[in-house]
Amino acid sequence: MNMRNVLSRLLLSRSRRADYLSQYVIRQSRRGRPLTSILDDPYVKNRSTPEERARLLENPELVQTLGEQTIEEMRRTLGAATTAT
Repeated sequence: MNMRNVLSRLLLSRSRRADYLSQYVIRQSRRGRPLTSILDDPYVKNRSTPEERARLLENPELVQTLGEQTIEEMRRTLGAATTAT
């Protein structure tokens, strides 16, 4: 195997791992877990470095999903507050 193939495989495996981690974070977020709890999860920590976890937050799909989840949580909170008064 030449050097180019080795580098290609290495980059592909890192990219694939980042995709798996992003999907895990999205699934856990949709289940209602807070982001800090998810990023502190042993599954995530054992499969990524702190730098890789920081880069996860640059994933557009992840950012969109987390943003939508936050908006929904705020709507529920505001709805509950107006109902209680």
